[in-house]
Amino acid sequence: MTDDPSRPDADPDADPNADPDADLGADLGADPVRDTWKKMHELLVLHGDRRQRVTEALGMSFFRIKALRRVARGPIALRDLAGELLTDRPYTTLVVDDLAERGLVERLPNPSDRRSKLVRATEAGLAAAAEAEHILGTPPPAMYGLPPGDLAALDRIVDRILTEPADEGEPPSPPPSGGPGEL
Repeated sequence: MTDDPSRPDADPDADPNADPDADLGADLGADPVRDTWKKMHELLVLHGDRRQRVTEALGMSFFRIKALRRVARGPIALRDLAGELLTDRPYTTLVVDDLAERGLVERLPNPSDRRSKLVRATEAGLAAAAEAEHILGTPPPAMYGLPPGDLAALDRIVDRILTEPADEGEPPSPPPSGGPGEL
């Protein structure tokens, strides 16, 4: 037991399993939105990241898989593919060349522009893209253990976040804690 009355372990009736720093963040102006975002990031990136698994399963880089998944949605001009992948055309050409050598995509004449080619997935490419989608779409095992009500609430919250207009400007300041002297 310590002499600091602000610590939970100073109270003999305090929960012995309570996090002694749980209230510390509120005093320091913690941002619950950022805290929640960090937890979501950890869930998705550290616990839910399937990139390693999909690259091992398909035997190619994740960037190639990303390109293949896009091409599998429908034929696309190489320049448009480069734009969607946020990379330059020469690199996109190398990626498409590799996918073509693997038999996953083919180039076709572009009926609207004779100077360009369309890239289309082959049957093998469609199958590989479907396998990638299956692997990448597999939730972390802990989600299967959520009670139906929690899962429904999580689904509702995520839907709300996804449907709100995107504002990429400066995030708003966290709301005041409502302590004494604050408006």
